[in-house]
Amino acid sequence: MGRQWRDGAGTLVVVGQGGDGVCVPLEIASSYRARAKGLLGRDSVDGAMLLSPANSVHTFRMRMAIDVAYLDRRLAVIAVRTMRPGRLGLPRLRARHVLEAEAGAMAGWGLRVGSWVEVEGGTRR
Repeated sequence: MGRQWRDGAGTLVVVGQGGDGVCVPLEIASSYRARAKGLLGRDSVDGAMLLSPANSVHTFRMRMAIDVAYLDRRLAVIAVRTMRPGRLGLPRLRARHVLEAEAGAMAGWGLRVGSWVEVEGGTRR
C-alpha cells in the first residue's frame, strides 16, 4: 500500500480527531532534490509541504520555526512537533511521510496525533 506522488501541488485535507475536513494548499516533494530543499531559504509557507518518503527532518539553515507531523503509511498522524531552526529531528520508525508547515498552523487545522490526512490532486507515480 505504498503511496507515491510526483513533485507538485495538491490539497491537504485534515480529517478525523477534530480536523473537520480542513483543506490546505499543499506542495509535494517526492524527488530526492525536492525533499532535500524542502522549506530551506523560505521566510514563510502557504499551507503545508509533504515530504514523501521521509521519516525525519532537520531545520538547519531554516529561517523559521516549523510544525512537523509524522505520518504512517495510511496517512495517520503518529507525532506532531514544533522545531526551531538549527534542530535535528529524530527518525520515527513507523513514519513514511512528513508534513511541514509554519509553527502553529497545524493546531489551527485541528491536526494532532490520531488525525489522518488525505492528499487530493497530487499526481501519483
